Amino acid sequence: MKHLFRGALLAAAVAAAPLGAAYAEINELKIIAPAAPGGGWDQTARSIQHVLQTDKLVQNVQVLNVPGAGGTIGLAQFVNGSKGDPNVMIVGGYVMVGAIITNKSPVNLSMVTPIARLTGEYEAIAVPANSPLKSLADLVAALKADPQKVSWAGGSAGGTDHITAGLFTKAIGVDPRKVNYIAFSGGGESLASILGGKVTVGISSLSEYDAQAKAGKLRILGVSSAARLPEAPDVPTFKESGVDVEIQNWRMIAAAPGITAEQKQALSATIDKMVKSKAWTDMLAQKGWANTYLSGEAFDAQLAKDIAATQTILKDIGLAQ
Repeated sequence: MKHLFRGALLAAAVAAAPLGAAYAEINELKIIAPAAPGGGWDQTARSIQHVLQTDKLVQNVQVLNVPGAGGTIGLAQFVNGSKGDPNVMIVGGYVMVGAIITNKSPVNLSMVTPIARLTGEYEAIAVPANSPLKSLADLVAALKADPQKVSWAGGSAGGTDHITAGLFTKAIGVDPRKVNYIAFSGGGESLASILGGKVTVGISSLSEYDAQAKAGKLRILGVSSAARLPEAPDVPTFKESGVDVEIQNWRMIAAAPGITAEQKQALSATIDKMVKSKAWTDMLAQKGWANTYLSGEAFDAQLAKDIAATQTILKDIGLAQ
């Protein structure tokens, strides 16, 4: 498929041009969404497809769904089948980092060519409106008194919710192995358990709790962002409350292993143009996604940091060796 890059990539003078320059026109692109249709990664891939084609940045974009094992089945297919191909990319995210570790995947993100972090959702801790826990300080006190008595409702074991609960507990000096975490397969089940008072707290992306909080049924105690969010200005951050944890459930796009530096630059320039377009900004607003765009060496460094931190906390909570 390499012939789909029109002509030879430009020589050294063009390679030295700033990001965003037209290194080569990409006529076709296939994006692997390593999940079933309808989920976050699938929506991300199809949003990219829509904007790239709408803005005529790429003429033809196809999305291929390869679900299973927290994205690691799609990742394995991508790594093993797309080496050196600049016309195939994959979306992924923070959940994949944990899945690679817990599933002992033979492939990992060091085997792809990271291009950019695109979007993120921050984690929130919520309680029923009638809960005696009125603040994160109250939750911290309860955890220090007896972490086993504080039950957490969240998503899959080893996922972002579980990792955040572990990081939160560790940050306040409590053994994260004592986190009483109850994993639910769907957000609806988790929410029902919180509203029904069957668990002490819920932990999920902020958007999962927004409607119930506005309806007065839930109280959001805190959010995992660096600063207060415009959509939730009254909700303090973990750090404001003295808990040194900042985490987001981010989504990324990566290129195939073995592509050239020039091909990587061409793909990076295309994604950079997409992220800065009105169509992408409108898409983020429509989906309720935060723009946490990070590319180049800065993203490489952040990715390495996130992988190392995840490896540590999954060991701490007993889900990795």
